[in-house]
Amino acid sequence: MFDHRLEQLRAHRNNIHRYRRLLQTQLSDLEREFIERRLSEETTAMQGLAADIPPLPSSAVRATCEEITP
Repeated sequence: MFDHRLEQLRAHRNNIHRYRRLLQTQLSDLEREFIERRLSEETTAMQGLAADIPPLPSSAVRATCEEITP
């Protein structure tokens, strides 16, 4: 169960990174609105999922933060 939630968090994180990269490209207004909406939805979903997961040991938190840092 815990592994499944971590997998979901990774999927949301990857989608967020993808949407942020797309926002740095040339897009039509419609495309930009769609991506901004999806980015917001992914961020909200990730925050909700993360709130349901118990805290990780500090060593795991450091490793996770290093993965996210650009």
